[in-house]
Amino acid sequence: MSNSDNAPALPTSEVLGKAQSYLVLARKYRPQTLDDLIGQDILVRTLRNAFAMDRIAQAYMLTGVRGVGKTTTARILARALNYERDGLPDRPSLDIAELGRHCQAIMDSRHVDVLEMDAASNTGIDDIREIIEAVRYKPAAARYRVFIIDEVHMLSKSAFNGLLKTLEEPPPHVKFIFATTEIRKVPVTILSRCQRFDLRRVEPEVLSAHFARILEKEGYAADDSALALIARAAEGSVRDGLSLLDQALTMAEGRLTAAAVLDMLGLSGRDAIFDLLERIFDGDAAGALTALGALNERGADPTLIISDAADAVHALSRLKVLPGAYPHDLSADDRARADRLAASLPVPRLAMAWQMLLKGIDEAARAPRPLAAAEMLVIRMCYTAQLPSPADVIGELKRGGGERAPVRESASGAPARDLASGAPNGGFEPARPRVLSSRGSEAVAQSSAEAPREAPRSFASFEEIVEKVRAARDIMLQKALEERVELVKFGPGFLELRLLEGAPQSLAPELAKKLQAWTGERWIVSLSEERGLPPLGARMRDEKAQAKEEIRKHPAVKSILHHFPDAEITDVRKLD
Repeated sequence: MSNSDNAPALPTSEVLGKAQSYLVLARKYRPQTLDDLIGQDILVRTLRNAFAMDRIAQAYMLTGVRGVGKTTTARILARALNYERDGLPDRPSLDIAELGRHCQAIMDSRHVDVLEMDAASNTGIDDIREIIEAVRYKPAAARYRVFIIDEVHMLSKSAFNGLLKTLEEPPPHVKFIFATTEIRKVPVTILSRCQRFDLRRVEPEVLSAHFARILEKEGYAADDSALALIARAAEGSVRDGLSLLDQALTMAEGRLTAAAVLDMLGLSGRDAIFDLLERIFDGDAAGALTALGALNERGADPTLIISDAADAVHALSRLKVLPGAYPHDLSADDRARADRLAASLPVPRLAMAWQMLLKGIDEAARAPRPLAAAEMLVIRMCYTAQLPSPADVIGELKRGGGERAPVRESASGAPARDLASGAPNGGFEPARPRVLSSRGSEAVAQSSAEAPREAPRSFASFEEIVEKVRAARDIMLQKALEERVELVKFGPGFLELRLLEGAPQSLAPELAKKLQAWTGERWIVSLSEERGLPPLGARMRDEKAQAKEEIRKHPAVKSILHHFPDAEITDVRKLD
């Protein structure tokens, strides 16, 4: 039965062969020797010296993020340990540019003496027992039996324990090579038996140069900015970068451009991010929202837009401190623009923008509508861009000739701040318990641990007694003296009080006992039915309220409240 003319033609064996022979770039350009590894100079130098001195470890632990070459390095080590070629001495060697007797089988993961195990799917003690049993037998063809265990941190606790003894004293014909992305999950008992190598993230500049060499071999052309974008998105992973490059080449029409990469990754270009930041720092909320919307319509994810803006603010801040320290993916035009922005923005404003953007990334990631969260962030940043910095406010106060304002203000629940006190940590000082005496002076309590040892002395006022109780951290007695008693009479060694509702009946003898211990004198604390002064707590609140009203009329305070409408005066105290 013959095919009809309209039936699709079956693929020929030639076309089928070409389709099956295609390898993704990450596999096609996998390093075959240590010299092919990029960005791991320390590891290469250490291993070369160790092999040259015949100081080869019994076990290696390779750790690092995904795609930096852990498994590839393990296979290279397995080749080097079993490298044999006619005319060469019978010893391990890292000079393996030419294929040896066992190289191809090891590279294809089919050598009988090189066992590769994925610990993610073989986590139990039974899998380790198989290794322990296999360790007893000498290699069938090669010099060493090599066990490569990938993602070793996935092994169970019992599996790790079963491996300990064999790992500490393996037979001379056995070598172990472990690879993991989670080194902290590997027990210390295992790490102490291995020679550890931390494979580093590959620098973006090194990645870009690597990609350029590969494209030259593949016969493609690309803009440097396009390769820089891919290197940035790879985050130090060679495999991730090659996978992105493979994908980008399907979009290249003769030449791989930055615009094509931006569209593929859903990123926003530096130029567009600078446009957004300029509008934010100018306080142009409408323009900033328009710029954000344009980026979103082009396919850029709102969370990535905020992240790119944070990267740009970081770059501008570095330029303020290190002129000329440009990110590697900035074009000449972007560098000139970054210089202008960095020159026009003070470091405090950049630092505030950085903090807001960092918080905004988390908000956008959690929000049900990321774009709405990004827009709210932009609006907040535009609003704060119009507010003067604390330095500007202080400068205005000094130019106004006002006295140092003893004001502590708090806006939107932020910690109180003494703007003119020059307290450490940018004007912030920890709250301390305080009480205002009837004379209007302030006594600041010290904790019992901080109070210096003094000779016993008497008390000159009821307020001093309460302050001493506060310093002794007797909270129940302090609250009772401040809110539950009225002072009727006070004299040397004598105190007459009227108990109010809720006051403890044992207050008088308890207070008398404490006063005698503090002063070394006998005190008489009596109770009376006569009315006395209002409770100390009520008098303190009245004094503070009156002081707040008076300080609110101060010109400097009026200026602060004008600039910070949401601020409020939380406390007033006299400066020493």
